Amino acid sequence: MKKLSKNTLNGFINYALVVVLFIVFQILASAKVLNNSMTGLLIPICCYVVMALSLNLVVGFSGELSLGHAGFMSVGAFGGVVMSTYLSNAITIAPLRLVVAVMFGALFAAAAGVLIGVPVLRLRGDYLAIVTLAFGEIIKNIMNCMYIGRDSKGLHFSLTDEASLNMEAGGVTIVNGPMGALKIAKISTFASGIVLILITLFIIQNLVNSRAGRAIAGIRDNRIAAEACGVPITKYKLMAFVTSAAMAGAAGALYGLNYSTIVPKKFDFNTSILILVFVVLGGIGNLRGSIIAAIVLTALPEALRQFQDYRMLVYAIVLILVMILTNNEKAASFISGMVKKIKAPKKEAKA
Repeated sequence: MKKLSKNTLNGFINYALVVVLFIVFQILASAKVLNNSMTGLLIPICCYVVMALSLNLVVGFSGELSLGHAGFMSVGAFGGVVMSTYLSNAITIAPLRLVVAVMFGALFAAAAGVLIGVPVLRLRGDYLAIVTLAFGEIIKNIMNCMYIGRDSKGLHFSLTDEASLNMEAGGVTIVNGPMGALKIAKISTFASGIVLILITLFIIQNLVNSRAGRAIAGIRDNRIAAEACGVPITKYKLMAFVTSAAMAGAAGALYGLNYSTIVPKKFDFNTSILILVFVVLGGIGNLRGSIIAAIVLTALPEALRQFQDYRMLVYAIVLILVMILTNNEKAASFISGMVKKIKAPKKEAKA
């Protein structure tokens, strides 16, 4: 009962933290304390918080290293944008269309999670990291070759060029290859981002404290013992992986509908590493830390813009100082373990 009460209390503290941050940012924005650039970061901050929370489910609670999380965000972003544009005439109410687009983004990303998860989740450590990294790059290259248009007959797809869509007169190109999605109706709001964070927290916290969550933690702590007790390893790892992918897709849809144009290059390897930095600096397995790290590290480069050429140097120094001051043992042991595996993959393969 004490453990249950502690988990419940931590959950309510996380919800309260998100609500308080929403109120504070709203007050600052209303009082015009935040400049236009900082105000424009509010929705991306919400998206990055959701991405950090979802990746923490895989890295922190499942104990696996994923380097292709931006790929799921990309699937959700372009899927959500396509569905929002396609349903623009059928659903004229913007908030309702946003909800539908976010749900479709999560669904598309979950399908991608199943597609990549079923064959590769039998791998561990650096092998899984390499496969997820490759997945992220594959998704980016597919989106670079993807052409999607809409006319009265419905959606048209092509991997060749815009002319191959064969649309009738008056057709609209939604995704134009390397140029990305164009002329997007910006319907994302800061309030919808906060709601998505709360839903993500609810899903993760309930999953972690459930029977399935205890099984996932058991696999992370001692895979052999869990397998000996009859725990289906692949099933629970896939559950965590697909849930994480779905939430990343929802964040991607919200992110994509915040801009008039998005390009596949935005969701590259660097974005996946950025999300991983949020998780590591916030504390592996620490949801509250992921929220704070995502907010601070997303807003910090903009806050340091006055330093111009030196701002990224200051940003790097801040990252190093945070790691030293927090002295997160879990993060240190996790990274050192991964480094050892990468240095000696042959020994692990023989074992």
